[in-house]
Amino acid sequence: MMKSSSSFTTTIQTTGQRRTRHRRRNKAILAQNDEQTTIIQTIQTNNNRRPTTNVLSKEELLCKPNESVSQLAAAQAAKKNVVSTPANSSSVIKNALINANALSAQAFYLPYVALAAVTIKKILDTPSRAYVDGANTVGSEYDAWTEEGILEYYWGEHIHLGWYEDEDLANGAGTLLGNDVTDFKEAKFAFVDKMCDWSIQDLFGKQPANILDVGCGIGGASRHLAKRYGNGTTVTGITLSPNQRDRATELAKEQNVPNAEFKVMNALEMTFPDDTFDAVWACESGEHMPDKKKYVEEMIRVLKPGGVLVVATWCQRDADETKNPFTEDEKKNLQFLYEEWAHPYFVSYEEYERLMRNTHVMEKVQGENWVKNTIASWRHSIWVGVWDPWPVVFAGPRIWYKTIREIVTLERMHRAFDRGLMTYGLIKGRKKEEIVRDKDDAFYSW
Repeated sequence: MMKSSSSFTTTIQTTGQRRTRHRRRNKAILAQNDEQTTIIQTIQTNNNRRPTTNVLSKEELLCKPNESVSQLAAAQAAKKNVVSTPANSSSVIKNALINANALSAQAFYLPYVALAAVTIKKILDTPSRAYVDGANTVGSEYDAWTEEGILEYYWGEHIHLGWYEDEDLANGAGTLLGNDVTDFKEAKFAFVDKMCDWSIQDLFGKQPANILDVGCGIGGASRHLAKRYGNGTTVTGITLSPNQRDRATELAKEQNVPNAEFKVMNALEMTFPDDTFDAVWACESGEHMPDKKKYVEEMIRVLKPGGVLVVATWCQRDADETKNPFTEDEKKNLQFLYEEWAHPYFVSYEEYERLMRNTHVMEKVQGENWVKNTIASWRHSIWVGVWDPWPVVFAGPRIWYKTIREIVTLERMHRAFDRGLMTYGLIKGRKKEEIVRDKDDAFYSW
């Protein structure tokens, strides 16, 4: 009985041990299954994040080699992304910090940059050389320009616009890349010849004994006309600037032009006797005249009967307060153009025609707008400086500032002419051979 009892007890213990082992094994299997499930889910999640690729058979790989290459490249890229994830995270964080610092710096300096830009624009938009009546503003400005020499270096002997043929304009004359299609300085000689043919040759038709150049600058047109007509013609140029007079005389001697002379004289109060000149020439001087009517009348006074008057001048469009008045923006632009280069005001070329006709002693009066063949001069004068900046570079800060102002004004002039706010007026007329002077007409007081 004792033996049997011991065997029964042993059997029970063995059975319990087996059950314990079964339970442990089942738990291990369940844990293993859970781990496999987690791995599968992770793989599925990663696969969902990556581009899917089709697994191709051997036959398909032979038929679609490009796709096999794409599979290999995608697998390598995925592996690289997995391996380098920690480094990439560090790099992303570093780049984010750099970008944040850059944005902070921009945010800090942006108001100062904006303030500087606004200040510079305000300075350049504020005219600095307004005409002052009775102060010889024009003469003083031209004295300074002549003394500096920068204007003569770039513009040459002629301080006026040039003439550009239609064919040359079509080939880019006057542009940055077409800078050499038409020579900037030679275009001015061409303009003088065009102006002379249109006026003196057309209305006078013979060699003039004497010509008056009103507002001659440094005498470019005066010397050119003196050379063109040669012996038998004397050209007299007048200017408000003593420096211009001296430079014009010096160049006449250098070029051996004895039939050109130059004087300092006010065009509104000329000391010449009545009926003195066969031709009176005024190229871009009317802009500076504070009294356009007196300007025209004084030139006609010194013109001989049968003589020719020709005026080339920057003009504003013909405006009427009731039909086509200036807009506020146009008035603002005109005011800047008046006050930046010492201009009292502009008038239209039609108004010059009216001023000539209203004297009652002029005939064959005609006006034209030559803007098409002259407007290129404005930007051309900028490009010649771009291609040859060194005289300005070595001139120092004062000239740098002044040059920047000139560039801004030249561009604003171009835009005003291009939009039709400004025109380039040519006006001509011939003084009647027989003049009946009416003592009641104020014009004949001279």
